[in-house]
Amino acid sequence: MSAILEAEPASGGVLAQNILHFARALREAGIPLGPGAVLDALAAIEAAGVGNREDFYTTLHAVFVKRHEHSLLFDQAFRIFWKRKGFTEKLIAMMSPRAPSKSDPKPPEAGASRVADALFKSIHDHAKPAPAIELDARLTMSAAEILRSKDFAQMSAAEIEEARKAIKRLAMPEDKRRTRRFAPGGRPARVDARRSFRRSLQPGGVIDLEFRSPIDRAPPVVALCDISGSMNEYTRLFLHFLHVLGETRRVSTFLFGTRLTNVTRAMRARDPDDALAKCSVMALDWSGGTRIGEALHRFNRDWSRRVLGQGAITLLITDGLERDNLDKLGAEMDRLAKSSRRVIWVNPLLRFGDFAAKAGGIRTLLPYVDSFRPIHNLASMADLCQALSGGRDSSDDPKARLLAVD
Repeated sequence: MSAILEAEPASGGVLAQNILHFARALREAGIPLGPGAVLDALAAIEAAGVGNREDFYTTLHAVFVKRHEHSLLFDQAFRIFWKRKGFTEKLIAMMSPRAPSKSDPKPPEAGASRVADALFKSIHDHAKPAPAIELDARLTMSAAEILRSKDFAQMSAAEIEEARKAIKRLAMPEDKRRTRRFAPGGRPARVDARRSFRRSLQPGGVIDLEFRSPIDRAPPVVALCDISGSMNEYTRLFLHFLHVLGETRRVSTFLFGTRLTNVTRAMRARDPDDALAKCSVMALDWSGGTRIGEALHRFNRDWSRRVLGQGAITLLITDGLERDNLDKLGAEMDRLAKSSRRVIWVNPLLRFGDFAAKAGGIRTLLPYVDSFRPIHNLASMADLCQALSGGRDSSDDPKARLLAVD
């Protein structure tokens, strides 16, 4: 990065220094900022002449945020960094004795861990090292085990980077199936009459039989990924999984929110970060609303005959929270199930132990699904690889979910 983000500004007042520190925090949280980002922000503030908090937020957002998936991190960082009201009262409340609360602690919001790491990194870097405490390793969990079970939405920027590396090391499914096509050579399964007769035309008078054997090939995968605001953190890492999966088989990837976007060509980029950046540019409705029924209708009408061939497996990643036009949703899901060899629905809501299929959209989708699985951490992603290989357990039975509610 440029020295602009590392050195203190020579002039500009307290506001300029705060904007500089805020830009550093955004960069540490995972938002890439170019060399002139701070200068552009200062020029924009001066030109716009902002007079209230909303205008200040909009101006900085327009300069610092270039991708849809970074809006959540910017919003979290802005609300924490530029907080003003109630700060003293909260400090007094923290120092005063309080009765213990019986309510369960609320989990941090998505992206909060990365923002907290970025805002308070300098404090932790300059803090005195705490005295070392020796613990029995038999009673603790390793860092790999903690990362494997940690929710994607609660990971820090460093943990997300480690998760991406772990996804590359996952054992991809081995589910090759025999096709109707044949290739020359291999195990003598069938005489290749055409090649044998062609060789008999050569001088010598001896006919050497040629053989051909059936081709074993992994079935293609079609992924329909929800990119609405509630699914943003999970879909982003799931796209890394699809990028790795695409190295061993044909994978067609579609993103949907309020519209359907085919990003299969963008996902073929060699660098996964470059692939996700192209997907973000193509999907204009990233982190917006969602219309599952309309997206399935567009897919069935325009793409199903092109990609759902050769025994393709459909991966549907969404929370299924659809309220409007459930009849249309059921009809389109029925058509999708009939066109696919298997439909595997991965839903991050299954991370909750007391999950029940009570929502109308979820109950509409479940009858047409062959497998219903969670997708919220690395452990669930590894289990998905086994499901693609043909493995199955009773916990992913969609009918059991419906009967449990009925």
